[in-house]
Amino acid sequence: MIPRGSQQIPARTRSEIRARPESTQGAEPVPGAEPRSEQLFSRSFIRQDPDLEAGLYIVSTPIGNLRDITLRALDVLSSVRFICAEDTRVAARLLGAYGISTPVRSYHDHNGAQIRPQIVAELRAGASVALISDAGTPLVSDPGFKLVREAARDGIRVTSIPGASAVLAGLAVSGLPSDRFTFVGFPPARSAARRRFFLDLAAIPSTLIFFEGPSRLVESLEDMAQVLGNREAAVAREISKVFEETRRGTLCDLAAHYSHIGPPRGELVIVVAPPHSDQAAEPSQDELDAAILSSGFDRKLGEIASEIATRLGLPRRTVYDRILLLRKQTTSENR
Repeated sequence: MIPRGSQQIPARTRSEIRARPESTQGAEPVPGAEPRSEQLFSRSFIRQDPDLEAGLYIVSTPIGNLRDITLRALDVLSSVRFICAEDTRVAARLLGAYGISTPVRSYHDHNGAQIRPQIVAELRAGASVALISDAGTPLVSDPGFKLVREAARDGIRVTSIPGASAVLAGLAVSGLPSDRFTFVGFPPARSAARRRFFLDLAAIPSTLIFFEGPSRLVESLEDMAQVLGNREAAVAREISKVFEETRRGTLCDLAAHYSHIGPPRGELVIVVAPPHSDQAAEPSQDELDAAILSSGFDRKLGEIASEIATRLGLPRRTVYDRILLLRKQTTSENR
Protein backbone atom coordinates (compact mmCIF):
# COMPACT_ATOMS: atom_id res chain seq x y z
CA MET A 1 0.00 0.00 0.00
CA ILE A 2 1.63 3.23 -1.19
CA PRO A 3 0.25 6.55 0.08
CA ARG A 4 -1.41 8.81 -2.44
CA GLY A 5 1.09 11.16 -4.01
CA SER A 6 4.07 9.47 -2.35
CA GLN A 7 7.37 8.86 -4.09
CA GLN A 8 10.23 6.51 -3.44
CA ILE A 9 13.85 7.20 -4.31
CA PRO A 10 15.12 4.18 -6.30
CA ALA A 11 17.76 1.96 -4.73
CA ARG A 12 21.33 2.39 -5.89
CA THR A 13 23.02 -0.25 -8.02
CA ARG A 14 25.03 -3.02 -6.40
CA SER A 15 28.25 -1.64 -7.92
CA GLU A 16 27.53 1.73 -6.30
CA ILE A 17 26.86 0.04 -2.98
CA ARG A 18 30.15 -1.91 -3.08
CA ALA A 19 32.11 1.14 -4.16
CA ARG A 20 31.78 3.13 -0.96
CA PRO A 21 31.51 2.91 2.81
CA GLU A 22 28.09 3.94 4.08
CA SER A 23 28.03 4.62 7.78
CA THR A 24 30.13 5.70 10.71
CA GLN A 25 28.23 3.25 12.92
CA GLY A 26 29.38 -0.16 14.05
CA ALA A 27 33.04 0.35 14.92
CA GLU A 28 34.56 -1.72 17.71
CA PRO A 29 35.18 -0.13 21.14
CA VAL A 30 38.43 1.83 21.21
CA PRO A 31 39.90 2.24 24.68
CA GLY A 32 42.68 4.66 25.46
CA ALA A 33 44.45 5.84 22.33
CA GLU A 34 41.63 4.61 20.06
CA PRO A 35 43.19 2.43 17.37
CA ARG A 36 41.81 3.51 14.00
CA SER A 37 39.74 1.49 11.58
CA GLU A 38 41.13 0.50 8.19
CA GLN A 39 42.15 3.50 6.09
CA LEU A 40 39.85 3.72 3.07
CA PHE A 41 40.91 7.00 1.46
CA SER A 42 44.20 8.66 0.55
CA ARG A 43 45.65 11.31 2.85
CA SER A 44 47.31 13.10 -0.05
CA PHE A 45 44.68 15.84 -0.19
CA ILE A 46 44.66 16.55 3.59
CA ARG A 47 46.67 19.60 4.65
CA GLN A 48 47.84 19.34 8.25
CA ASP A 49 48.40 22.80 9.73
CA PRO A 50 50.83 22.87 12.70
CA ASP A 51 50.03 26.57 13.18
CA LEU A 52 46.25 26.16 13.35
CA GLU A 53 44.83 29.03 15.39
CA ALA A 54 43.80 28.19 18.95
CA GLY A 55 40.09 27.84 19.61
CA LEU A 56 37.09 25.54 19.43
CA TYR A 57 36.18 24.18 15.98
CA ILE A 58 32.62 22.91 15.43
CA VAL A 59 33.12 20.30 12.72
CA SER A 60 30.29 18.70 10.75
CA THR A 61 30.71 15.00 9.95
CA PRO A 62 28.90 12.64 7.53
CA ILE A 63 25.32 11.57 8.30
CA GLY A 64 25.80 8.23 6.54
CA ASN A 65 28.15 8.15 3.56
CA LEU A 66 31.75 8.65 4.72
CA ARG A 67 32.54 10.70 1.61
CA ASP A 68 30.16 13.44 2.76
CA ILE A 69 32.82 15.42 4.60
CA THR A 70 34.59 18.58 3.46
CA LEU A 71 38.30 18.89 2.77
CA ARG A 72 38.46 21.72 5.30
CA ALA A 73 36.92 19.47 7.96
CA LEU A 74 39.62 16.86 7.31
CA ASP A 75 42.32 19.54 7.51
CA VAL A 76 41.03 20.72 10.89
CA LEU A 77 40.53 17.22 12.32
CA SER A 78 44.12 16.32 11.42
CA SER A 79 45.53 19.58 12.85
CA VAL A 80 43.81 20.18 16.22
CA ARG A 81 45.38 19.04 19.49
CA PHE A 82 42.46 16.72 20.26
CA ILE A 83 38.89 15.97 19.22
CA CYS A 84 35.82 15.84 21.48
CA ALA A 85 33.31 13.22 20.30
CA GLU A 86 29.97 11.85 21.51
CA ASP A 87 31.05 8.26 20.88
CA THR A 88 34.77 7.57 20.44
CA ARG A 89 34.01 4.35 18.55
CA VAL A 90 32.07 6.21 15.88
CA ALA A 91 34.79 8.86 15.68
CA ALA A 92 37.46 6.17 15.30
CA ARG A 93 35.69 4.73 12.25
CA LEU A 94 35.56 8.10 10.53
CA LEU A 95 39.11 9.16 11.41
CA GLY A 96 40.52 5.76 10.54
CA ALA A 97 38.98 5.89 7.08
CA TYR A 98 41.04 9.01 6.36
CA GLY A 99 44.19 7.98 8.22
CA ILE A 100 43.81 10.72 10.86
CA SER A 101 45.50 9.92 14.19
CA THR A 102 44.45 12.93 16.30
CA PRO A 103 43.61 11.91 19.91
CA VAL A 104 39.89 11.64 20.69
CA ARG A 105 38.20 12.35 24.02
CA SER A 106 34.70 11.35 25.03
CA TYR A 107 32.29 14.25 25.55
CA HIS A 108 28.56 13.64 26.00
CA ASP A 109 25.59 14.43 28.25
CA HIS A 110 26.64 12.06 31.02
CA ASN A 111 30.20 13.33 31.49
CA GLY A 112 29.82 16.89 30.22
CA ALA A 113 29.62 18.61 33.61
CA GLN A 114 32.90 16.95 34.64
CA ILE A 115 34.78 17.23 31.33
CA ARG A 116 33.77 20.72 30.18
CA PRO A 117 35.92 22.66 32.70
CA GLN A 118 38.99 20.67 31.62
CA ILE A 119 38.35 21.36 27.93
CA VAL A 120 37.73 25.07 28.53
CA ALA A 121 40.92 25.29 30.62
CA GLU A 122 42.97 23.81 27.77
CA LEU A 123 41.31 26.12 25.27
CA ARG A 124 42.11 29.08 27.51
CA ALA A 125 45.74 27.91 27.60
CA GLY A 126 45.97 28.01 23.80
CA ALA A 127 44.82 24.59 22.60
CA SER A 128 42.98 23.98 19.34
CA VAL A 129 40.06 21.57 19.86
CA ALA A 130 37.50 20.09 17.46
CA LEU A 131 33.97 19.15 18.53
CA ILE A 132 32.13 16.53 16.47
CA SER A 133 28.87 14.66 16.92
CA ASP A 134 28.14 11.07 15.91
CA ALA A 135 26.70 12.33 12.63
CA GLY A 136 25.94 15.66 11.04
CA THR A 137 26.32 19.15 12.43
CA PRO A 138 27.19 19.39 16.15
CA LEU A 139 24.70 21.15 18.45
CA VAL A 140 21.69 19.95 16.42
CA SER A 141 20.03 17.57 18.91
CA ASP A 142 23.27 16.90 20.78
CA PRO A 143 25.03 18.20 23.96
CA GLY A 144 27.57 20.47 22.30
CA PHE A 145 25.89 23.81 22.93
CA LYS A 146 26.94 23.93 26.60
CA LEU A 147 30.61 23.66 25.63
CA VAL A 148 30.21 26.36 22.98
CA ARG A 149 28.40 28.61 25.46
CA GLU A 150 31.13 28.30 28.09
CA ALA A 151 33.91 28.80 25.56
CA ALA A 152 32.22 31.90 24.16
CA ARG A 153 31.70 33.33 27.64
CA ASP A 154 35.43 32.97 28.25
CA GLY A 155 36.24 34.88 25.07
CA ILE A 156 37.55 31.78 23.29
CA ARG A 157 37.38 31.80 19.49
CA VAL A 158 34.65 29.46 18.18
CA THR A 159 34.70 28.54 14.48
CA SER A 160 32.14 26.61 12.42
CA ILE A 161 33.34 24.05 9.87
CA PRO A 162 30.01 23.47 8.08
CA GLY A 163 28.87 20.33 6.32
CA ALA A 164 26.19 17.64 6.38
CA SER A 165 22.94 18.13 8.29
CA ALA A 166 20.03 15.65 8.37
CA VAL A 167 17.67 18.56 9.04
CA LEU A 168 18.54 20.40 5.82
CA ALA A 169 18.93 17.21 3.78
CA GLY A 170 15.45 16.06 4.83
CA LEU A 171 13.97 19.44 3.98
CA ALA A 172 15.73 19.50 0.61
CA VAL A 173 14.21 16.20 -0.58
CA SER A 174 10.76 16.75 0.95
CA GLY A 175 9.37 18.89 -1.85
CA LEU A 176 7.79 21.19 0.76
CA PRO A 177 8.23 24.97 1.19
CA SER A 178 11.77 25.73 2.33
CA ASP A 179 11.76 29.53 2.55
CA ARG A 180 10.74 29.34 6.22
CA PHE A 181 11.13 26.28 8.44
CA THR A 182 11.28 25.33 12.11
CA PHE A 183 13.29 22.39 13.49
CA VAL A 184 11.82 21.03 16.72
CA GLY A 185 13.77 17.82 17.38
CA PHE A 186 12.15 14.67 18.77
CA PRO A 187 8.49 14.76 19.88
CA PRO A 188 7.73 13.46 23.42
CA ALA A 189 7.33 9.71 23.80
CA ARG A 190 3.88 9.72 25.45
CA SER A 191 0.82 10.55 23.35
CA ALA A 192 -0.69 13.16 25.69
CA ALA A 193 2.57 15.09 25.94
CA ARG A 194 3.14 14.65 22.22
CA ARG A 195 -0.25 16.15 21.38
CA ARG A 196 0.41 19.15 23.60
CA PHE A 197 3.79 19.51 21.90
CA PHE A 198 2.16 19.53 18.46
CA LEU A 199 -0.54 21.91 19.69
CA ASP A 200 2.12 24.49 20.55
CA LEU A 201 3.38 24.23 16.95
CA ALA A 202 0.04 24.22 15.14
CA ALA A 203 -0.16 27.94 14.40
CA ILE A 204 3.48 28.40 13.30
CA PRO A 205 3.38 29.57 9.65
CA SER A 206 6.37 27.53 8.52
CA THR A 207 7.40 24.04 7.47
CA LEU A 208 8.07 21.87 10.54
CA ILE A 209 10.95 19.38 10.78
CA PHE A 210 11.09 16.55 13.32
CA PHE A 211 13.34 13.62 14.19
CA GLU A 212 11.58 10.40 15.18
CA GLY A 213 12.40 6.77 15.90
CA PRO A 214 10.95 3.92 13.83
CA SER A 215 8.90 2.42 16.68
CA ARG A 216 6.92 5.63 17.26
CA LEU A 217 6.60 6.82 13.66
CA VAL A 218 2.98 5.78 13.10
CA GLU A 219 1.80 7.13 16.46
CA SER A 220 3.49 10.46 15.81
CA LEU A 221 2.06 10.76 12.30
CA GLU A 222 -1.44 9.98 13.60
CA ASP A 223 -1.14 12.53 16.41
CA MET A 224 0.19 15.13 13.96
CA ALA A 225 -2.83 14.56 11.71
CA GLN A 226 -5.20 14.93 14.67
CA VAL A 227 -3.61 18.11 16.02
CA LEU A 228 -2.09 19.82 12.97
CA GLY A 229 -4.66 18.71 10.43
CA ASN A 230 -4.06 16.40 7.49
CA ARG A 231 -1.18 18.38 6.00
CA GLU A 232 1.19 17.37 3.23
CA ALA A 233 4.33 15.75 4.64
CA ALA A 234 7.39 13.67 3.84
CA VAL A 235 9.27 10.95 5.71
CA ALA A 236 12.96 10.66 4.79
CA ARG A 237 15.03 7.78 6.13
CA GLU A 238 18.59 6.53 5.82
CA ILE A 239 19.65 9.79 4.17
CA SER A 240 22.85 9.35 2.09
CA LYS A 241 22.96 5.60 2.82
CA VAL A 242 22.33 2.60 0.56
CA PHE A 243 18.61 2.30 1.32
CA GLU A 244 17.79 6.01 1.31
CA GLU A 245 14.07 6.57 0.81
CA THR A 246 11.69 9.52 0.81
CA ARG A 247 7.92 9.06 0.92
CA ARG A 248 5.56 11.94 0.37
CA GLY A 249 1.83 12.27 0.97
CA THR A 250 -0.62 13.54 3.55
CA LEU A 251 -0.03 12.75 7.21
CA CYS A 252 -2.95 10.30 7.15
CA ASP A 253 -1.64 8.58 4.01
CA LEU A 254 1.83 8.20 5.50
CA ALA A 255 0.45 6.90 8.81
CA ALA A 256 -1.64 4.32 6.95
CA HIS A 257 1.33 3.24 4.81
CA TYR A 258 3.71 2.66 7.72
CA SER A 259 0.95 1.04 9.78
CA HIS A 260 0.52 -1.44 6.93
CA ILE A 261 4.18 -2.27 6.26
CA GLY A 262 5.47 -1.95 9.83
CA PRO A 263 8.19 0.26 11.31
CA PRO A 264 10.90 1.24 8.81
CA ARG A 265 14.57 0.83 9.63
CA GLY A 266 17.04 3.62 10.14
CA GLU A 267 17.07 7.24 11.21
CA LEU A 268 13.99 9.26 10.27
CA VAL A 269 13.29 12.89 9.43
CA ILE A 270 9.64 13.99 9.22
CA VAL A 271 8.91 17.19 7.31
CA VAL A 272 5.41 18.72 7.60
CA ALA A 273 4.00 21.50 5.43
CA PRO A 274 2.86 24.82 6.91
CA PRO A 275 -0.85 25.41 7.60
CA HIS A 276 -2.89 25.90 4.44
CA SER A 277 -3.99 29.45 3.80
CA ASP A 278 -7.57 28.24 3.47
CA GLN A 279 -7.41 26.93 7.04
CA ALA A 280 -8.09 30.52 8.06
CA ALA A 281 -11.61 30.31 6.56
CA GLU A 282 -14.23 29.51 9.19
CA PRO A 283 -15.20 25.81 9.00
CA SER A 284 -18.79 24.67 8.66
CA GLN A 285 -20.79 23.16 11.52
CA ASP A 286 -20.46 19.74 9.88
CA GLU A 287 -16.65 20.09 9.75
CA LEU A 288 -16.54 21.05 13.41
CA ASP A 289 -18.77 18.14 14.41
CA ALA A 290 -16.68 15.71 12.36
CA ALA A 291 -13.48 16.93 14.04
CA ILE A 292 -15.03 16.53 17.50
CA LEU A 293 -16.47 13.06 16.87
CA SER A 294 -13.22 11.80 15.32
CA SER A 295 -11.35 12.89 18.45
CA GLY A 296 -13.68 10.91 20.72
CA PHE A 297 -14.48 11.75 24.32
CA ASP A 298 -11.86 9.61 26.05
CA ARG A 299 -9.60 12.53 27.00
CA LYS A 300 -10.03 15.76 28.92
CA LEU A 301 -12.58 17.87 27.07
CA GLY A 302 -10.51 21.02 27.53
CA GLU A 303 -7.56 19.36 25.81
CA ILE A 304 -9.75 18.24 22.89
CA ALA A 305 -11.25 21.73 22.61
CA SER A 306 -7.82 23.38 22.54
CA GLU A 307 -6.55 21.06 19.81
CA ILE A 308 -9.58 21.51 17.56
CA ALA A 309 -9.81 25.25 18.16
CA THR A 310 -6.18 25.70 17.12
CA ARG A 311 -6.54 23.45 14.09
CA LEU A 312 -9.76 25.04 12.80
CA GLY A 313 -9.09 28.60 13.90
CA LEU A 314 -12.17 28.81 16.14
CA PRO A 315 -12.65 30.25 19.64
CA ARG A 316 -11.95 27.61 22.27
CA ARG A 317 -15.25 28.34 24.07
CA THR A 318 -17.22 27.75 20.87
CA VAL A 319 -15.58 24.37 20.39
CA TYR A 320 -15.90 23.41 24.07
CA ASP A 321 -19.63 24.19 24.13
CA ARG A 322 -20.16 22.13 20.99
CA ILE A 323 -18.24 19.21 22.53
CA LEU A 324 -20.52 19.28 25.58
CA LEU A 325 -23.61 19.26 23.37
CA LEU A 326 -22.40 16.42 21.14
CA ARG A 327 -21.31 14.33 24.11
CA LYS A 328 -24.74 14.77 25.68
CA GLN A 329 -26.45 13.77 22.43
CA THR A 330 -24.17 10.76 21.99
CA THR A 331 -24.78 9.62 25.57
CA SER A 332 -28.56 9.92 25.13
CA GLU A 333 -28.50 7.92 21.89
CA ASN A 334 -26.53 5.10 23.53
CA ARG A 335 -29.01 4.63 26.39
